[in-house]
Amino acid sequence: MPNLREYMEEFNKKNMNEQNLPEGVYEAGAEIPASANPEDTTAEDTSQEDLGEDASFEADAFTDDDLGVDIPDIPLPSQAPVEEKLEDKFDSAYKFAVVGVGQGGSRLAETFWKLGYRRVAVINTAAQDLKSVKVPRENKLLIGGQGAGKDRKVAEAIFNENREDVLDFLKRTFKGGFDRVLVCIGAGGGTGAGGGPVVVDIAHDLCETYGVESSPTDARVGAVVALPTRAEGSKVQLNAKETANSLIASSQEGTLSPLIILDNERIKQIYPKLSVNQFWGTANTSICSLFHLFNKIAAQDSQYTAFDKADLDTIFSSGIISFGAVPVAFEGDTVEETDISYAVRDNLKKNILANIEVSTGDVSACVVIGDRKTLDNTPQESLEHGFEQLSRLLGEGSTVHRGIYHTAKKGLVVYTIIGGIKAPEQLFDYKQ
Repeated sequence: MPNLREYMEEFNKKNMNEQNLPEGVYEAGAEIPASANPEDTTAEDTSQEDLGEDASFEADAFTDDDLGVDIPDIPLPSQAPVEEKLEDKFDSAYKFAVVGVGQGGSRLAETFWKLGYRRVAVINTAAQDLKSVKVPRENKLLIGGQGAGKDRKVAEAIFNENREDVLDFLKRTFKGGFDRVLVCIGAGGGTGAGGGPVVVDIAHDLCETYGVESSPTDARVGAVVALPTRAEGSKVQLNAKETANSLIASSQEGTLSPLIILDNERIKQIYPKLSVNQFWGTANTSICSLFHLFNKIAAQDSQYTAFDKADLDTIFSSGIISFGAVPVAFEGDTVEETDISYAVRDNLKKNILANIEVSTGDVSACVVIGDRKTLDNTPQESLEHGFEQLSRLLGEGSTVHRGIYHTAKKGLVVYTIIGGIKAPEQLFDYKQ
């Protein structure tokens, strides 16, 4: 019996040339006659008499009939979908999931998105306010739809009625894979003031779902709350006061950390010449960039002294925190002993927290970043003097974590982060 391959080669030579094509078979690209109809072509055109005596066995060997069983239609499982993983645009100590509530909170969340954070969600009760936020559409959630009219009670009711929708939205947006949640709140508006604390509570549910927290006291949920300027009116100021006091209470209970209180009135005082276009961007960037810096630095090595993740965790878990950054002024090539200590003192004076005394903090970090030449010309004792200055300012029993890093940018800058700050009895001096 001839081999099947040999037989088919002989068959093709004999019957499939251009001069002897079987009826109903046409060359690729050839014009098909109008009279040709595939339905008119029958099996007799290529009958087994033409194929030879043994060909039927060879061809039939590949049919289902010869298996001796009926092949059932079994539904096969589809390929498991590949789970999308969200990755930030940088390496960091912690993977933060950032939620912006209300217009002010959404602007803060938008700033984190611009810095490269990719677990970012924004929620609002007004479609117009939500539309202007520059994050992907799928990262936005509209609830209510009519706004809150500066009424925090209205917003609180809307968010409570839609708790499960908010939780599902955060699950879809973040897809797990985060270490901490940071809720950004504009405390003056109705949506932020009323909805912010509800979202903080929902964030705890989210953390428990993914095993980030076993209970709220694990404090893997933090918040940035932005306070309004004086010019925004008494109702707005009252919203902010009630919201901030609520978040401070949660912080004192150990269920919210870190808590960062951004005071736009103080920013206006520190930077009095900012234009309208510059003000809000400066206010948001001032806090988000410093937060981002410490989160990145804590994941990097240093040939000098490293500020690591464990150091950052101590501060992030300490309640109310504050950030600062001041360049070191020095003459010539050498940084003198008092240059850094002066910068540390100046740093604390220019913090952007609202009416809060940072010297009440009990844990901190002082990170010095400069170009290699400047660091090479900076005596170790000058650095030590700066670190000791911060320790003295915070008082007995305080802890100061250190970090020294080099960068390509010329100069020397002192960055500070202070935690464990006590909230004052009177947070606001606004007239009601």
